[in-house]
Amino acid sequence: MYVSVHQKFWLSHGVAILWSLIAIYLSIPWVNDLNNIVTTPGAIFIIGGISYVPGYLNAFLVISLIFDRQPEFKNKWPEIPVSILIACRNEADNIANTLKYIYHQDYTVPIKVVVVDNGSTDDTVEAALRAGEELMLDLRVIHEGNPGKFNALNTGIKHVSTDFVITLDADTLLHRSAVRYLVARMESAPEQVCAVAGSVLVRNSRQNLLTRIQEWDYFLGIASIKRLQGLYQGTLVAQGAYSIYKVQAVEEVGGWPDAIGEDIVLTWKFLQKNWKVYFEPLAVAFTDVPTTLPHFIKQRSRWARGMIEALKQTKPWQQPAIFSKYLTGINLIMPYMDLTYTFSWLPGLILAFFGFYWIVGPMTLLVLPLTLISYGILYRYQKSVFNDLDLRVRKNTIGFFLFVLCYQMLMAPVSVWGYLQEAFKLQRIWK
Repeated sequence: MYVSVHQKFWLSHGVAILWSLIAIYLSIPWVNDLNNIVTTPGAIFIIGGISYVPGYLNAFLVISLIFDRQPEFKNKWPEIPVSILIACRNEADNIANTLKYIYHQDYTVPIKVVVVDNGSTDDTVEAALRAGEELMLDLRVIHEGNPGKFNALNTGIKHVSTDFVITLDADTLLHRSAVRYLVARMESAPEQVCAVAGSVLVRNSRQNLLTRIQEWDYFLGIASIKRLQGLYQGTLVAQGAYSIYKVQAVEEVGGWPDAIGEDIVLTWKFLQKNWKVYFEPLAVAFTDVPTTLPHFIKQRSRWARGMIEALKQTKPWQQPAIFSKYLTGINLIMPYMDLTYTFSWLPGLILAFFGFYWIVGPMTLLVLPLTLISYGILYRYQKSVFNDLDLRVRKNTIGFFLFVLCYQMLMAPVSVWGYLQEAFKLQRIWK
């Protein structure tokens, strides 16, 4: 039975609202207990940020993904000329390997590569030129002295001669069919689709516990959210690490903006023009994630800050499509959830260890089975994607349970730090 995107949208909302009503009913004793400490409005504010709103969003996500059916490709072996644009700075250790994976693509048309060096102080340029010559790639190396990834990308796209360009980070390695599937999705999409985000997963997950946890975030969390957004034709970030764009569309909105989240702001500009942005789960690339806590904090706070930049430049109510209004509007309540989690749930957890169950208590454990069920649904789909690509899901049990139990404890304060950086206009840092 065919179910339209609009029907999926409203059916998923219906289930999510029903779930929320049940949750509100069951939480009445919790509200009454917390009311004695912080008043009724305070109790509803806290419980709403750590329970009602996250529960509603999670239910909407899971039901939407159950409905999701990725459209078939019109042609799995497209023959459209395409360029890959790599903006890099001090990537001498990575650039040759990245170019080697481009060389080994199963794409039947020669791929043009443009590398933009953004003021490197190491041997990035020499390493790129040497690898390009050894691999006999159609490679150009461009220099951009003005710092900032947006400057490098805007300079690079001027040297792109194809209608489509794939942006790729210098430390991101492509699955051998990555370019083919990304171009195939673009070719199969309606005319108003101007970009397709690829699926970025973790390559260095065996390095330490932090990378093991992030492997599940990329595999289950980020990929599932992008599937949700792609289903409703409004993927919110065609990430610069690995996405394909129509060159004309990028030029029409003025290129990448001067923002720490330049890819987020660019994508929202697309949506504001009533263009669509898709996500292709079969177009897989692997990247190195932060291996130290300071690097992780720097990266994820930058992402949170980029979201605030996008909200300031393009308001959700200015989006023409109802799906885009809703998806971008969710970001308006993200700071609320992160703030309540950081300043209410985490202190509540500490209090629970001393026998004060005002915010966190034994009933909290009932959330775990529901969480595991939802992640089980997401895992099943991701595993089928890996089977199609002849990949194997690596065993990472410890990382999974740490991801389920502890990851939000880390992410919420880091996101709050990103919001504060934007509020006080602290210095932007590319990496």
